[in-house]
Amino acid sequence: MPHRAQLFGMDFNLSEEHLAVQEAASDFAQNHLLPGVLERDNEQKFDKELLRQMGELGFLGMMVSPEYGGGGMDTLSYVIAMEEISKIDASAGVIMSVNNSLVCWGLECFGTEEQKQKYLTKLASGEMIGAFCLSEPEAGSDATSQHTTAEDKGDYYLLNGTKNWITSGETSNVCLVMAQTNPELKHKGINVFIVEKGLDGFVVGKKEDKMGIRASDTHTLMFTDVKVPRENRIGEEGFGFKFAMSTLNGGRIGIAAQALGIAAGAFEISLKYSKERQTFGKPISEHQAIQFKLSEMATKVEAARLLVYKAARLKDEGKDYIQASAMAKLYASETAMWVTTEAVQIHGGYGYVKEYHVERLMRDAKITQIYEGTSEIQKLVIARELLK
Repeated sequence: MPHRAQLFGMDFNLSEEHLAVQEAASDFAQNHLLPGVLERDNEQKFDKELLRQMGELGFLGMMVSPEYGGGGMDTLSYVIAMEEISKIDASAGVIMSVNNSLVCWGLECFGTEEQKQKYLTKLASGEMIGAFCLSEPEAGSDATSQHTTAEDKGDYYLLNGTKNWITSGETSNVCLVMAQTNPELKHKGINVFIVEKGLDGFVVGKKEDKMGIRASDTHTLMFTDVKVPRENRIGEEGFGFKFAMSTLNGGRIGIAAQALGIAAGAFEISLKYSKERQTFGKPISEHQAIQFKLSEMATKVEAARLLVYKAARLKDEGKDYIQASAMAKLYASETAMWVTTEAVQIHGGYGYVKEYHVERLMRDAKITQIYEGTSEIQKLVIARELLK
């Protein structure tokens, strides 16, 4: 069912192209991701065949120019697809988000032509999977405090350090790694590098045993005297911090869309269940207490959708979207947590077991309040924009 709305002069009537994207993503999610989603969550493993299919269908390089093998779609198409995918499997959603919003977008916007031809074309098609390596044991939200170092050796940089909480840490073929080259310059001394798997000294560390999005692999990555060719640096010397902040601004939109999908998925399951489950001789949907819950869930989901669409539209129109993306991420993630909790409550005891999916969605929802910056970080970003 198409979602139509207008906000702040923005027309959110979905075009035929947008509706086609929505249908394709929903079809893939229902027919390919839903079967086995509980097993993947239990086994903490994403099916490589599903990843290949996502690449073939264009879900891993949606916004990349066709010149580099991508779909050439707008951000709104991307968030529409993200919502449908994440309704069913948020692990697939986060893999898709990192590859699209952080890795592909960053390379296309700031990479050299040689870097785009060598890496972006394969990342857009799903032949390669990318990882974004900013967080460290002592530098999560404080991205300026990079302890990973990249010593300039002329033809190459010598990379040393540790990155953690890396989505697709094991699955990925290439990583975009932020590292400090000139500590005296602080954040202006940070660089970003394309680092290929298989280089001497590049080790994939432990896999995190997570509460949610368990099918997406999250690892610690360790670098010991890794020689990274000079031509693999993205941008000018000291561009790394600006690169990270620019990509994260767009990345928030992807995570907001993921959170929206989790919330919408939990609401749709609950609405269906409320019509089927009977107590005291009638469906629980006829009880006023359940109606109140469903009404508020639907309202919050729709409000989150409008904020996500607004941020996507602003980005597509080349306007400042920093505040809008932070608002979308903040509200959508809090909505995901609230709606999934209510979904478990509506299901009662059934909501507490895996078979009915809502307990998994509740576990998946929590991380959307944490990665790409916690809710508190989003509030700081919003306040900074308001006070300019």
